Amino acid sequence: MKIGVIGAGAWGTALAQVMAQGGDVLLWALEEEVVASVNNAHVNALYLPDVPLSSAIRATADLAGMVECDALLVVTPAQHVRATLERLPETAAPLILCAKGIEAGSGKLISQVVEEVRPRSPLAVISGPTFAHEVAAGLPTAVTLACADAALAERLAARVARPTFRPYLSDDVIGAEVGGAVKNVLAIACGVAEGAGLGLNARAALISRGFAEMTRFGLALGARAETLAGLSGLGDLVLTCSSTSSRNFSLGKGLGEGCAAADLLANRRTVAEGAFTAPVLRDVARGQGVEMPIVEGVCALLEGRVTLAAMIDALLARPLRSEG
Repeated sequence: MKIGVIGAGAWGTALAQVMAQGGDVLLWALEEEVVASVNNAHVNALYLPDVPLSSAIRATADLAGMVECDALLVVTPAQHVRATLERLPETAAPLILCAKGIEAGSGKLISQVVEEVRPRSPLAVISGPTFAHEVAAGLPTAVTLACADAALAERLAARVARPTFRPYLSDDVIGAEVGGAVKNVLAIACGVAEGAGLGLNARAALISRGFAEMTRFGLALGARAETLAGLSGLGDLVLTCSSTSSRNFSLGKGLGEGCAAADLLANRRTVAEGAFTAPVLRDVARGQGVEMPIVEGVCALLEGRVTLAAMIDALLARPLRSEG
């Protein structure tokens, strides 16, 4: 099974590196300099410069050429998935979604976007606690591979699995996606706590109460609680909320140190997906009648509607209630 990877950022490049252990990989990049760097120097100098890449990876800027692949990993930023797939010629290859987020404007999960744009394409999701540089370095990683078609899930798992990259199967596509989207916003909150010097107790509280928000939201959308408690939910949440290797945590840390959101976002080449997901998540949650106070606080801070001190005070002053 020849694998194609659509998106040559750090995560897409890391996945290409893993997939190259099992055969040839075609990596689509938007930037011509990335294509040249991968093909000529076997390195993605722009997004993953410290990782020598397998010679089994060939890069291209021709999206039409991806139709020669037997399965396609979609790793473009969430807000660009629709436009990218609209440009992709028709193909029977399964689309494996590796982007995490909710589409602005429509409020749709990425799987719902794909079902709208490519209704005949078989669909799966890979999500879990995955820092790109660790995956590319061959450090042990486990992910959720979610697919409603059990036979397709097993075929994909057999191709994706490597000695240090272990997929666990699920048929809960919505649950796998919700975890990956919500954790990015909660990671911003944990980064704020770090930057503001609020301590590890506060971070632990944000992770646990954030997980409660994730669970409420996921259940409202039809996800299963056990999926949200697994690798693509709680696992990814713990990782992303605990390290400056997370772009979302780093963004929050800057906010906690007093920097303006606009300045922090303007200085980034890579995408902190949680900044785009936060307002959409807030609006969808409100529409579902789901209470997400941490998400609301992150939105208010990103939008400059409250000071950091006011956001912290508002969260701490919420009415006392039962845990759950």
